Amino acid sequence: MAGVVKRYGGVQALRGVDFEVRGGEVHALVGENGAGKSTLMRILAGAERADAGTVAVAGETLAGGSTQAAIAAGVAAVYQEPALFGELTVAENVFLGRELRKRSLGGLRRVDWAAQRRRVTELLERLGLDPSLADVRVADLAVAEQQLVSIAKAFAHSARVLILDEPSAILTDREIEVLFGVVRTLRQEGVGVVYISHRLDELARISDRVTVLRDGVVVATRPTRELSVRAVAELMVGHELPADNRVRAATGSTSAAGSTSAAEPVLEVRRLGRAGVFEDVDLRVGAGEIVALYGLVGSGVADIARALFGVAPADRGTVSVDGRVVRLRTPHDATRAGIAMLPGNRAVQGVFASKSIAFNLSSAHLGYLSRWGWLDRARERRVAERLMARLRVRARGPAMLVSALSGGNQQKTVIARQLVRTPRVLVLEEPTQGVDVGAKEEIHRIVTELAESGSSAVVLVSSDLPEVLRLATRVLVVRRGKVVAEFDRGARQADVLAAAAGDQERQR
Repeated sequence: MAGVVKRYGGVQALRGVDFEVRGGEVHALVGENGAGKSTLMRILAGAERADAGTVAVAGETLAGGSTQAAIAAGVAAVYQEPALFGELTVAENVFLGRELRKRSLGGLRRVDWAAQRRRVTELLERLGLDPSLADVRVADLAVAEQQLVSIAKAFAHSARVLILDEPSAILTDREIEVLFGVVRTLRQEGVGVVYISHRLDELARISDRVTVLRDGVVVATRPTRELSVRAVAELMVGHELPADNRVRAATGSTSAAGSTSAAEPVLEVRRLGRAGVFEDVDLRVGAGEIVALYGLVGSGVADIARALFGVAPADRGTVSVDGRVVRLRTPHDATRAGIAMLPGNRAVQGVFASKSIAFNLSSAHLGYLSRWGWLDRARERRVAERLMARLRVRARGPAMLVSALSGGNQQKTVIARQLVRTPRVLVLEEPTQGVDVGAKEEIHRIVTELAESGSSAVVLVSSDLPEVLRLATRVLVVRRGKVVAEFDRGARQADVLAAAAGDQERQR
């Protein structure tokens, strides 16, 4: 890839990027969220057309914006979530849309099921999988096996370049070892592998070279052996880190989170866990505090947040609000305990787009806004108008449909719903995801003012590290379901990122 440029409106995602993958190497591509990794790989896979620059495989220039041309040249992509049909067998998935056919009576070209099964059996053996899986429904496979089936699907059509986008994010340690074994086999066979991962400690185990993207520019391409986890993190964020003492390690079942302010906590979590997802999480948040849980893809931070709201309950440990132990089996339990949550997926979990702002605000508080069993429409309107003014929701009035609002105003509407009754604990999951810069500033103001009022304890979960460091009083870093470090306000970005990515030096 040479001189690749890509713009989206006024945003320049890639600024003349050069990137190469050699046959028989694993080339790691890393960078923060928004650095341009996904855009670059979509261009390689033909899913996007570059504004300038060229892409060539084995010396042949590819037609831009054509997935068919990329596939024909041998480019294949496997993403974090396997794109497979659960009700079909492995063999059916591998050849779906490109079935092997044979002529039959009457000249019809029917699917050659036997030939497909033989070919899939060969591929499974090549990837170290049980050949009998060819006849198994994909829905009955483990996630790791589904990931390897996706790789088999890529190689059923002679892939020469394989893009692996966060392949280990949802795998266990044992499953990761199986994946790495397959990747090493492919490398020995001369395949070029692009390996995208936020787990920087994996790079030394699997990659030959590392390219770091920052703000759409390649800032370094080096042999992996020359780079430590810390060095990669510093290249990603753009500054070096002097030694300091702002980080405290979290070991065993007692995390550094126990050392919060002297005030009694509003929220206290002890040894919270859910089998196979997260374990021994300790968390204390006082009134007026914003405590962030930060982790990379698959770290378990989102699962911890959802456990605090009873969406996916923990199976051990305790949660206390204002000193009283509460059982959080459902969101209703959480609401009764004084816990509110802003969900991460606004479109699916956050709004009734075809309903009014007033309906969206009152929908979770019908009992509170009712008199004698009937919804008090006048009170509903007054509450909506008050919160719209407080959060600066730009709309004609409470009757306006949410679908007619901008993304930022939709997000503020979801936040407003949580504030109809001031919660004792507010859990914010990705509060500014998918909003523009102006709306982001507004939401930051809202969160800060809510915390400074002292009425609520705030738990922030965000993949936007600059946002975390700007808003949070303290940051707890979660890695593979465990709290591994805690940072005070003023911590440097490279420090937090290195801890999240597995820098052992920062965890001693």
